[in-house]
Amino acid sequence: MALPTVILPGYLAGAIDYRDMQQTLIDLGIPAVTVPLVRRDWLPTLGGRSVLPILEALDRTVQQVRQTYNTEKVNLVGHSAGGWISRIYLGEKAYDVHGIVDNRTYAWQAHQYVSTLCTLGTPQTSYERWTLKNLNFVNFTYPGAFYPSVRYVCVAGKSVFGARRLGSWLAYSSYQLTGGRGDVWGDGITPIEAAHLEGAENLVYEGVWHSPRSPGGKWYGTAEIAKQWATHLN
Repeated sequence: MALPTVILPGYLAGAIDYRDMQQTLIDLGIPAVTVPLVRRDWLPTLGGRSVLPILEALDRTVQQVRQTYNTEKVNLVGHSAGGWISRIYLGEKAYDVHGIVDNRTYAWQAHQYVSTLCTLGTPQTSYERWTLKNLNFVNFTYPGAFYPSVRYVCVAGKSVFGARRLGSWLAYSSYQLTGGRGDVWGDGITPIEAAHLEGAENLVYEGVWHSPRSPGGKWYGTAEIAKQWATHLN
């Protein structure tokens, strides 16, 4: 049987947005569970604050899935910010850049029981001041495909070229804040280069937009797209 897969939603998204993605994996014979977040669960993280509440929810779900399926290892799928949050989760160094409160866990060492981490449209870099503290922690502490025991798969969408004109201005601004340049290809939010990691299996899917709310017809969770990246799960 395929390893069970845990899906971590993107920033300000809830589990309901990933219902179809989860079902696609299940239909492929891959047991799948989405971290049961709702939008308000992200409120404590606004303004670049600690993502500890999301990490705690992720760990609860992973441990429940491991117990339910009696398995040592799982796969992780992280959409958007869920990808770099998952990279923190893999690590053994305390996530203490926002301070520490007694009786809470700050390092999960999940690389021991994650087989594949698949990130979807994840901004692995940022020049935006609100996210710098978190992203700098990730990239300085766990650069690239950091753990040899984990298979890293990074998926980028190619649907919008950023330009300073009507229809492409949002993409241009987002790409510039994320990767440093606006006049590049990406999924409308994350530029291709910023969605990839050194040493990972880096993929580009044509015509794929960032989220189910994007104006394009396809995003990472669309069945025909999910079936493609799912082939890279162990």
